Amino acid sequence: MKGIFVAGAWREPQQGRSLGATSPATGESLGDFASGSAADVDAAVAAAAEGARAMRRLTPVERAHLCHRIADRIHARRDALGRLIALEQGKPLWTEALPEVDEAVECFRLWGEEGRRLEGTVFSSADPRKRIFAMRRPRGVYAIVTPWNWPLTMPAELLAPALAAGNAVVWVPAPSTSLVAVALAECLSEADLPAGAANLVTGTGAVVGDAAVAHPGTHAVAFIGSIATGHHVAARAAGKPLLLELGGNGPFIVCADADISRAARAAAVGAFLCAGQSCAAAERILVDARVAAAFVEALCGEADRLRLGHPLEPGTTMGPLNNAAVADKTERHVEDARRRGATVHRGGRRAPGRPTPLYFEPTVLSGVTAGMEIFEEETFGPVAPVAAFEREDALCDLVRGPYGLVGAVWSRDAARALELAESLDCGVVNINETTNYWELHVPYGGMRGSGVGRIGGRASIEAMTDVQTILLDLRRDG
Repeated sequence: MKGIFVAGAWREPQQGRSLGATSPATGESLGDFASGSAADVDAAVAAAAEGARAMRRLTPVERAHLCHRIADRIHARRDALGRLIALEQGKPLWTEALPEVDEAVECFRLWGEEGRRLEGTVFSSADPRKRIFAMRRPRGVYAIVTPWNWPLTMPAELLAPALAAGNAVVWVPAPSTSLVAVALAECLSEADLPAGAANLVTGTGAVVGDAAVAHPGTHAVAFIGSIATGHHVAARAAGKPLLLELGGNGPFIVCADADISRAARAAAVGAFLCAGQSCAAAERILVDARVAAAFVEALCGEADRLRLGHPLEPGTTMGPLNNAAVADKTERHVEDARRRGATVHRGGRRAPGRPTPLYFEPTVLSGVTAGMEIFEEETFGPVAPVAAFEREDALCDLVRGPYGLVGAVWSRDAARALELAESLDCGVVNINETTNYWELHVPYGGMRGSGVGRIGGRASIEAMTDVQTILLDLRRDG
């Protein structure tokens, strides 16, 4: 067991407890990780206070170099990190785990450069003897809590801009992918950061996550996860600045004039990437009734091309679900839809004869209607639920709800597609593309219940800094 990482060193948790990591792919033990306590969070926050002072003294250029060193360390461990992601998270090595490592490298490089370009503003004054400046300054100590579905890149999406902006961090990862978190912390430890700039406390979210976000010594909170947990985090953060990227139930709208084969291919990516365990998944596929049958047929063809299997096997394109709670919810949502009249065209069950019960077949449903659990809630599993609509003016009623993260619109008519996109209360709408498509430099985040603030490029740096206005009077005498 590696322990927790505090003040630039690895140490045993104060209560000496550990938790076991089990592979969803094989059911085998992958090792143990530290189960931290509130006392460990206290130590991490104290270290981060010192680290924040050291980070603030660094120039933006020095912090950019720091981020590039972290990127270099991640790249040097690419194969080992990819294999660990595949075994602990469950995603296929070649098609998803290794690309995730590459994206994490890009995160640190991109936000290092964004931090290098951190700019201020000079304002004009009514008094010719005065100068007014506004500058961006780090917030101080960030509590960062991250999920298990992208265990490397989602932490990188928050850690990189936080460090590039000059903050120190206390990071609490999801328990089910804590070994990946430890491996990333090893990369941080090798990058010659100031002691206390980055601190890792593993353990259960109810203990160490809650302690970090509520701690009086953390000045701001960044969280990626479910809406329910996000609301709890916001309440416990007690008025601190928040950056929350929460769940989604993305509407994927297919108009009658859409390219059906391309739309089906994109819907399959949206529904089955990461075995559907994505906040940006295509969870409500709304298809014009005139083309619904053709679309479902094409979508079934895409599902047939997937290869569910062990994540380390070269031919695998979809791995197991990460944990029993997600598998149980996926099963429950499919059964509820079936019982209420939906048709199961493909899948609909756990795959038999696999090493664990977490392998769920890629599933295609039609006849999905409002009121079904799979329509109203975030499933987070490999299910493509298709609901037909008769009129486009009825879409407003179909897409309403508490979610507002990502949507997609498919149409050959650019004006129609743009009008539909602008009508959706989603932070991101992709036209003629999958819901899961995003580039790191572009603002990303939710509306309504799906989050607060934006990550992506400059937006992340701005979210993780405060604006300080300084007025200088040039007079040297009274």
